[in-house]
Amino acid sequence: MTRNAGGKRRAHRTRTVFTAAAAAAGLALAATGCGNGGEGPGQAAGGVPVVEKGKLTTCTHLPYPPFQFEQDGKVVGFDVALVDLVAKNLKVEQEILDTPFENFKTGAFLNSGECDLAAAGMTITADRKKNVDFSVPYFDATQALLATKKSGVTTLAQVKEKKLKLGAQAETTGESYAKSQGFDPVAFESSDAVLNGLRTGQVDAVVIDYPVVSGWLKDKANADAFTLGQNIQTGEQYGFSVKKGNTKLRAAIDKAITDARADGTYDKIYQQWIGPLPQGRS
Repeated sequence: MTRNAGGKRRAHRTRTVFTAAAAAAGLALAATGCGNGGEGPGQAAGGVPVVEKGKLTTCTHLPYPPFQFEQDGKVVGFDVALVDLVAKNLKVEQEILDTPFENFKTGAFLNSGECDLAAAGMTITADRKKNVDFSVPYFDATQALLATKKSGVTTLAQVKEKKLKLGAQAETTGESYAKSQGFDPVAFESSDAVLNGLRTGQVDAVVIDYPVVSGWLKDKANADAFTLGQNIQTGEQYGFSVKKGNTKLRAAIDKAITDARADGTYDKIYQQWIGPLPQGRS
């Protein structure tokens, strides 16, 4: 996705302080080269290296509900809750840095030492594995077609037959899938922009991650105006990424995910942020 243009670092935004005033203060500090006032690199429990002592710095890109988004001045969501488990095990506090998504493919913010890991609802792909190391998969994802009710379509075949405009999030597997089916989708920079494009008539239908659609349709006004069409099985799995060779942190992330699945914590987090468990899991 080209969720934000440019590659400059944006202000640190933590879960506990995520207000306009805090963001402005962070930008002012960054402009003077003072960063966020941290103590520099350190080690977490188990000798896991971190870019800032006492913190686990997570790169993400906002908004991407239900995985990470702002709520009452805090960054919350499914990804945030899972990474909090990692931070707890490492005896540090998670800090979230909002960054351009295109850098996630290259691992730029990991390689530059600005972040310890990336958590952004990111699909594990062979191409991305060339630049970063992934954790064990933490979420099985599918794509979905969402269309305006007035379009009368529920499948990509119908979109093509009627020669309607299709939208997708730039640099995502959804966009790649649409292109593989012969479409030239209108590219939007974020999931919010995709849905807004659909709402304002810039496109007639969109291909987007199913959990995003599911959450959006909980709003009655959206459910009244838009139709959830075909579910598109692409075999996608999300993973958290770390700098290549950062085996200690990757192992800590894997342990947190594996333990959470085993003791039921994962299911509770899933139900809180995603919804009912998939069939066979309840």
